[in-house]
Amino acid sequence: MLSLKYINIKSFNENIAYLNKNCLEYAIEDISALSQVEIQTETSKIYAFLQIVEDESLVASNEIGLNREAFTDLGESEGTPVSISLAAPAPSRAALKRKIAGNILSPQDYKFIIKDIINRRYSNIDIASFIVAGGTFISANEVLSLTDALVNSSKIDWKYDNIVVDHHCLGGIPGNKTDIIIAAIVGAYGLMIPKTVAKSTTSCASVADTMGILTNVHLTQERFIELAETNRAVIADYEPLDIAEAVKSISNVERHLGLTQQEFLLTSILAIKLSAGITHLLIDIPVGEKSRVKTTYEAIRLRKLAEFAGDRLGMDIEVVITDGQEPIGNGIGAVLEARDVVQVLKNKPNAPQDLLEKSLFLAGRILEFDPKLRGGQGYSTAEEILKSGRAFEKLNDMIKAQGKKEQPVLGEFTREVLAPESGEITAIDNMQINRIGIWAGVRQNTGAGIDLFKKTGDVVKAGEPLYKIYTATPEDLELAESVVENSTAYTIKNNL
Repeated sequence: MLSLKYINIKSFNENIAYLNKNCLEYAIEDISALSQVEIQTETSKIYAFLQIVEDESLVASNEIGLNREAFTDLGESEGTPVSISLAAPAPSRAALKRKIAGNILSPQDYKFIIKDIINRRYSNIDIASFIVAGGTFISANEVLSLTDALVNSSKIDWKYDNIVVDHHCLGGIPGNKTDIIIAAIVGAYGLMIPKTVAKSTTSCASVADTMGILTNVHLTQERFIELAETNRAVIADYEPLDIAEAVKSISNVERHLGLTQQEFLLTSILAIKLSAGITHLLIDIPVGEKSRVKTTYEAIRLRKLAEFAGDRLGMDIEVVITDGQEPIGNGIGAVLEARDVVQVLKNKPNAPQDLLEKSLFLAGRILEFDPKLRGGQGYSTAEEILKSGRAFEKLNDMIKAQGKKEQPVLGEFTREVLAPESGEITAIDNMQINRIGIWAGVRQNTGAGIDLFKKTGDVVKAGEPLYKIYTATPEDLELAESVVENSTAYTIKNNL
């Protein structure tokens, strides 16, 4: 047997075991690359992918090292005697191969695949293959089967509320932090909105990033439930919650690849919301040439797919298709987006009107899930809650309950991007704005961002600022400037 050693390495999803090339117990030359091994103690067992090391100071010939994920999963202390053996192929391997070949899988096939992902029987390469195969072709019934498998019985039961609401935007639109405003309005109204958020795969900053600079979003499941029941509104990162575990592994691979398959995105959303005990869900699908969903036809297809799954999974789903041609709000990046949100909730005259109007529209639709509210009264009710100051009070309640944070400052390295010519702004490229933001360091530094001064329809003069870039380091600013050199993201039509 070998002695267990902890290796402080995080591998993003995978269990990794490390053996010395001169291992005393096992013939390393007989083990092929990416072999998976079964690691056992007297009380526990895990699976891990094997790596070979030469440095005796890292792993000695009588030791087996486990990375952070594997060590946590095994749950044993250093020095514990362990045995290893080559693992048989994951039980769902045959089903994965059938999906790669383009076949339709059964509900049981999906349950086996998701179980193997949860048990870390799949490498990130395997998960990527599953994502690509599913994105190539997946039927409506398979979406239903996959969603059901992803929930995996990990469902929060809200015992005292028959209506538990949430909102999700399919995203790709810079800014667009309607979620925080909606949660404040809906919570002030009295409907329960336990909002789960995650890191974005396409936009610069996510709701988790923006809310995360105002308050703590990393909550235990017990605290999440407590705050939802007592405060009616809570916004939390779903990663620390004990729900939809396989979604976390799949999403991590998607972010690494920069790849988002629409059907997989939809199943992930539905699985997370079902696991969070949501009974009524509003899905916003922004449509734009430079957005995640390009055409109205594609949006309608996704709407029908969501409605189909919702009907059969017991969730009341309403889908709205909105304009996704340009950024929503003025700020891109956590600090600037939080500024926009607070301006709207405080009814400031300089609050971005597009963010205000979209938030009221969506919040109104959610409020109308309440059977006590007459149809058509949602918008006016949401507007009254906002203008009265009750929504801002609710945000402050949420921040205080979840833990207020000291506010970060904007990055000190800046550049104003100027209009190259005079004319009317006819389009803003969402993808390019996101790209500039990413290279400016928005995903790494809360103070990085882009402050937009102009929107579609505005008239500008040559040399007038279109937006201002903020970065935390001069290197990030240089990278952002290199992206701007290819395109400012603005299309200006000279009508003179």
